[in-house]
Amino acid sequence: MSETVITVQGQHSAFHPAERATVQLTIGFDGPQRGQVFDAANARADELRGRITTLHDGKVGPITWWSSDRLQVWSDRPWNQEGKQLPLVHRARIGFTAKFSDFEILAKFLEELASVEGVTIGSIEWALTEAHRTAVTAEVRTRAVKDAIDKATVYAKAIGLGEVRAAAIADPGMLGDQAGASGHIEMAMASRAFKAADAGGGPALSLKPEDIEVSATVDARFVAS
Repeated sequence: MSETVITVQGQHSAFHPAERATVQLTIGFDGPQRGQVFDAANARADELRGRITTLHDGKVGPITWWSSDRLQVWSDRPWNQEGKQLPLVHRARIGFTAKFSDFEILAKFLEELASVEGVTIGSIEWALTEAHRTAVTAEVRTRAVKDAIDKATVYAKAIGLGEVRAAAIADPGMLGDQAGASGHIEMAMASRAFKAADAGGGPALSLKPEDIEVSATVDARFVAS
């Protein structure tokens, strides 16, 4: 019986609404007196810590987790446009990270902080819950394998063969045919920029993250007969 080896790559992607948002916040002050700068940053950090702990509940949210473990205090002598070194400037930075399960409350939280002196709102990372991400990953991998089977079946029929039998299934590049191939599972998370209401009472801040793409790729080798 004639047999032919068929090697293919299967792929699948799925899109799901974001379920968690992790926001990076920084408290920062600069000034001529090191002690005053640190005290100002520490006082503002205490205020932010109070806002966060009021919303924190590990099980129901709206903040399910948070941390504040980044502290920087340093000094430098900046230069002006004429190339003259200016007096010593002291700087203090305290970082916060908070994970939200309620995006409406997150928007209100950020809108309030946008007008607070010394607070810098950094990036927002959108994600699925751990349990959902695990389930979605298993599903897209399964469908990627099915895609590989379908491709191999089409190729086999095109050359007059009928049955295909799996000989090997692997992550990209592990069959020895595609050295340097990219990773087999990817999660693409996109966020939209936000704009807070101005002091004159503009529209309320609204956050609408784009769906998260979870994709999988597998290499597979089949024997067709």
